[in-house]
Amino acid sequence: QVQLVESGGGLVQPGGSLRLSCVFSGITFRWYVMGWYRQAPGKERELVATILSVGGTTDYADSVKGRFTISRDSGKNTVYLQMNSLKPEDTAVYYCNARSNLVNYWGKGTLVTVSS
Repeated sequence: QVQLVESGGGLVQPGGSLRLSCVFSGITFRWYVMGWYRQAPGKERELVATILSVGGTTDYADSVKGRFTISRDSGKNTVYLQMNSLKPEDTAVYYCNARSNLVNYWGKGTLVTVSS
């Protein structure tokens, strides 16, 4: 059974930082592209960042470049999203994703609220 479990969300002031974690099980890490997506109220889900399991190549949405960093620890079956210099417009539910050519798995999400 495939599981992706996010954690680390919460309330943070503008300019603050959070680190999200996604612990996954039931998949062979090297066969998947791991990513973080987010969905703000009233908006469509959007890609935030991805990381290749082999080689570790990363990609980011323009809106988060220079502020967010995606990383992975294959030994711990965990993918991270370090979020710095947070802005109110970063407020959203953040979802972990594992994607291959055949399947697409999602976690249930963790809420990030950026507000003073």
